[in-house]
Amino acid sequence: MIKQFIAALLLSIFTAVPRAQADGPPLMTELIVNLTRSNSSDRLVQAAKPVFLEGQAQVVPAFSNSSEWIREHLWVETEFDSDRNGKRDRVHVDVTRQMQTGTEGLRVPVIYESSPYFAGTANGQSILWDVRHELGLDPPARATTPAIRFDPNRTSVSNSLVATWVPRGFAVVHSEAPGTGLSSGSPTVGGAPERLAPKAVIDWLNGRAKGFATIDGQTELKAGWCTGKVGMTGTSYNGTIPVAAATTGVKGLEAIIPVAPNTSYYHYYRSNGLVRHPGGWLGEDIDSLYDFINSGAPSGRETANTLYRDGEFTKGRDRRTGDYNSFWADRDLLRYAKNIKCAVLMAHAFNDWNVVPEHSVRISQAIKGRVPLVQYFHQGGHGGDPPFELMNKWFSRFLYGQQNGIENGPKSYIVRERVPGAPRSPTLGPTTYADYPNPAALPVTFFLSRGGNTMGGLEPTKTADQGREELIDDVSFSPSVLAQAADSPNRLIYATPELTEPMHLSGTSRVTLRIAASAASANLSVYLVQLPWASGPIGTANLITRGWADPQNAKSLTRGGDFHSFDRGTPLIPGDFVNMTFDLQPDDQIIPPGKRIGLMILSSDRDFTIWPRAGTKLTIDLDSTRITLPIVGGAEAFQLAVGSKQ
Repeated sequence: MIKQFIAALLLSIFTAVPRAQADGPPLMTELIVNLTRSNSSDRLVQAAKPVFLEGQAQVVPAFSNSSEWIREHLWVETEFDSDRNGKRDRVHVDVTRQMQTGTEGLRVPVIYESSPYFAGTANGQSILWDVRHELGLDPPARATTPAIRFDPNRTSVSNSLVATWVPRGFAVVHSEAPGTGLSSGSPTVGGAPERLAPKAVIDWLNGRAKGFATIDGQTELKAGWCTGKVGMTGTSYNGTIPVAAATTGVKGLEAIIPVAPNTSYYHYYRSNGLVRHPGGWLGEDIDSLYDFINSGAPSGRETANTLYRDGEFTKGRDRRTGDYNSFWADRDLLRYAKNIKCAVLMAHAFNDWNVVPEHSVRISQAIKGRVPLVQYFHQGGHGGDPPFELMNKWFSRFLYGQQNGIENGPKSYIVRERVPGAPRSPTLGPTTYADYPNPAALPVTFFLSRGGNTMGGLEPTKTADQGREELIDDVSFSPSVLAQAADSPNRLIYATPELTEPMHLSGTSRVTLRIAASAASANLSVYLVQLPWASGPIGTANLITRGWADPQNAKSLTRGGDFHSFDRGTPLIPGDFVNMTFDLQPDDQIIPPGKRIGLMILSSDRDFTIWPRAGTKLTIDLDSTRITLPIVGGAEAFQLAVGSKQ
């Protein structure tokens, strides 16, 4: 009893006094742990409970012994039958929770991650299409994919997140997407089951759906240890699923932190009517991704292949035209964004050319003002969590009700560019802003003046009668090579005067072109670059942003914004001009002094598009072509940045 009294006293002091370190003073922590665990029957009289400091969940020693955690796996029954076998699909779920949820009646909220990747994936290079063919023609047949190994004896889904969140008073739940791992059903890659499967798990955590001890049995398992409050997070495909779940409006999903989510498979594999591949995966398409994740039971794979990869996907993907259609619309989460009710901490990178940043921005714009929303961006590539403090405050606020004010603070956190030559600082945090795009950003329109095969002008004042200029498509030249060329027939570049002061861009640039082609079809790629182009990998030292479009879809490309037109593209009449307006990818970047901002127009992009034979000629009408940039401070800021004020 004396030992219990001392331990309880220390724990009450430990939880009441502010601490400089998240995990508490090491000596005090060790003493408490020793006192509380020296004898299994000699537990504290005071029940263990979550601890918060400055609105953040802290590590609790009584929750930190992983050998005491309760681990269980089960199958949650969904409301759909994706493999059409007459039985509702069941998804494989695992739970990791504190011992006290079983011994002391502790009820905790859940942090939940779902994925199609947990059971393994196929060889990525074997799933790709050959991009060497003419536009508008059927591509060469895609290679077959070796089967993913299946392990029927797995007793867990994943260990991600558990070491971080279980000691802080959250249970962690994982689930395998339908048709992957030990979940039944078929992979649908963005289909309705990917929205409804996580909904079913959240329903189970709230007592509204059934969970079973086996994939086909009737012994039920319940989640009485859960408060009913759920937060979701994950990166890439694992970040897509939280957004997908949120679009169902499921009760109990209180907060999500999606990192680099794919919110539209059309925008992942197409751009403005053009077949465009994700960066680093030239030749990938939706059926490729299906093969990459098809890890479910071998007995169901042929059925799934027939229904989806060789059925629905073959009919709907349309690699010949790249047009939007009902197949892609069914896999576009923006259609369902009005149903999102939870708090959203959206995270993305402006140099993510795998899942391009528009995926997050388009959803954020749709829900802004309706739910708590904070956007976090960095200047790196694919993935990248927000700072842990931000994530902790988000989940503590919305899952535990901690009044830490996170939703009332800055609406945008942006990691700024590294200054060339400056040492890297691993502790440098993001800069906060009132919102994204920056509220002070104003549209400034720039016009072209002739000389684009070398370097033409880009000015906010229009000069009449600039005429027309031409480029010849040749995919053998990369955009970085074209940007560095002093003179090239394969691209056109128009640049501003050199900046003498930094200039801040924040938001989405929009380009309008009047263009003709010498063929019935052509790729169109537009880059916004910093000149002179800095050697090295493409990033913030040389690239600002970029975008792609199909001139055959010109009649649908009239205003910019999200592209979801069901109008079919029409073949170009060689030599006839079409007008088109479309957006480049969102960005937030400070362009340093000594640089010029360049608009580069080219045709095929060897890193993203189909590779047709060289020779198609594009003609640009300079007098009807312009680009609008979102400049913080507007036209006056631009004039100051180039050393003049009008």
